[in-house]
This record gives sequence, C-alpha cells and structure tokens, in this order.
Amino acid sequence: MPARFLHAASGNSDKSRTTREFATDAWQEVRMDDNPEVRPDIQADMLHMDAVANESFDAAFTAYSLERLYAHEVLPALRSLHRVLKDNGYLVVHCADLRSACALIAGDKLLEPAYESAAGPVAPLDILYGFRPALAAGYTRHANKCGFTARALTGTLAQAGFGSVWITVNAPTYTITAIASKRERPETGMRELAKTHFAR
Repeated sequence: MPARFLHAASGNSDKSRTTREFATDAWQEVRMDDNPEVRPDIQADMLHMDAVANESFDAAFTAYSLERLYAHEVLPALRSLHRVLKDNGYLVVHCADLRSACALIAGDKLLEPAYESAAGPVAPLDILYGFRPALAAGYTRHANKCGFTARALTGTLAQAGFGSVWITVNAPTYTITAIASKRERPETGMRELAKTHFAR
C-alpha cells in the first residue's frame, strides 16, 4: 500500500509537479485546495483543516502558497500541517527567496527579468507581490501577502514544532526549498531525504 502525502493548496497541479519522489507509484497524492473548480480531494485551506485527521499523512507538500497568506497566518497554517503528519512524517515546502530578489532590487533592477519561467519572464516585482500576468488575468488569489528568507523560513518551521529542517536556495529560480521533519532527525538523515526528492 503506497504512502500518502497531502498536496496542500494544490491548485490545478498534481503529483507530477511536486518532487521526483512524490511523483512515483510509491506515493498516493491527496489534493487539498479551497477552490472547488480545481476538483480537490479535500476542499479546505491550510487555515481550516478540521476535516483532516491528526497524524493521517506520511508527508505533505506545498508550493508557493505560504507567501499568499498574511504573515500572522503562516504559523497557524504550518501548525495545521504539522498536526496532520504522522510521527515520522515530513513537510516539503517551496517558496520565493526574498533575500535574492531584494539584492536585485537594491541594484535598481525591480522590473528587469530575474529569470525565465514557462509562463514568461519573472522580475523581482513579481517575486515580491505575485506574477503580474496571472494577476492581470484575474487570478488575484495568487497575490503575495508576505515572504521569506531561508533563515526566516527555518525559524518559522521550528516555531511551528518541526524537529529538524533541511533548507536550500535554488539561485536560478530565486526559490527556497525546505524539508521539515515532524520529529528530530540526524543531519545525515535529512540530507538523504533531500536526495530522495531532489537529487538529479
């Protein structure tokens, strides 16, 4: 029987757009989103997860969703994700790296492309506040209300109760990736977990 992972704030994405490990047959994806139009398995957001039982998932995944919360909502959302993980479970998070983006802004490159995405060029302004073409098309729910540096995300995950955190910054896409284990794990264990999901 495959392990289960909660794809929180999934939008239209499925497991093929998560990590190398979650995309395999070894994992069963349960998609959670508050938008019924994307046909989630669970209609809920990360602040209202009462329908999700305690310790019911082996892992959880969320991408570019924490920054769409207000700053005071991030910790309750992470605590909810912590609650639904089994004792040996873990959370994988992607979010924008504001430290790298702000370095470009300090160089007066607010509107210059930082990198090319599949949807087009992304400028520091888009990293800070949300991708302007998507917002212009009416996807205002994708506007960013807060943001993170690697240090800030690490500290917030620890404050939410996670025992160990592995974190890295992907410079070409200005992205922070974190794996947060519910219980404490040795550094070698966290590195091996990261290789399982992200090693090429």
